[in-house]
Amino acid sequence: MTLKELSPPLSEDVVADLQAGDYVSLSGIIYTARDMAHKRLFELIEKGIDLPVNLKGAIIYYCGPTPAAPGATSGSAGPTTSNRMDMYTPALIESTGLKGMIGKGARGAEVIAAIKKHKSVYFAATGGAGALIARSIRSSKTECYEELGPEAIYRLEVKQLPLLVAIDSYGNNLYELGPRAFSANKPPN
Repeated sequence: MTLKELSPPLSEDVVADLQAGDYVSLSGIIYTARDMAHKRLFELIEKGIDLPVNLKGAIIYYCGPTPAAPGATSGSAGPTTSNRMDMYTPALIESTGLKGMIGKGARGAEVIAAIKKHKSVYFAATGGAGALIARSIRSSKTECYEELGPEAIYRLEVKQLPLLVAIDSYGNNLYELGPRAFSANKPPN
């Protein structure tokens, strides 16, 4: 496993160089979007209407940041369970050029197929570490859907956000590979 420093927007070449299990230090602009924002984006895609945010080469973080304390850039910003976005994700990847997603937990077969077909990547962020992750956020502003509160789409500037490549563009899936490797190295009873 290696550490790779990345900055969005991501190109296919950069994504192709990532392998499941790689450690990533991410710096640059990413967008947050959770369930309600995904639903709205999906509805616009279905109607053929331009999205309010350009996702070509972008990374979406499945997160709803909490309000910032006075003097802070962001409140806690931990990942939400990614499979809640699975019904919308293949269409977003295919129609927008989305190259990366950040969340926690396994993804469904249709999402993995879209990741492989369109050369995207799924990163895992550490669940339960929202306050620590917030330290990587340098700026935060509502991009659209402000009425959704924490489920709005936020534009975050991050610096050295620690991530793990969970599913690479070849479909290698750390949620399957990790348990297999553990079982193979498990000492006999």
